[in-house]
Amino acid sequence: MLEQEDDLLNSREVARILDLSPDTVNEFARKNILPAFKKGKQWRFRKRDISAFSKKQTREIRAA
Repeated sequence: MLEQEDDLLNSREVARILDLSPDTVNEFARKNILPAFKKGKQWRFRKRDISAFSKKQTREIRAA
């Protein structure tokens, strides 16, 4: 059984978490800014990767 951190999210779910548009999330995935992989034609994101990305961005904003 997968842990909760290994749950897969779609771009709409990630957009809600990061307060971005789904199009921006997909663009970040294409540019390797966000860790993601394709499942069929759609991008998929691991919840743990998005949590780590969000924490990293918060640290960088505070450091600026």
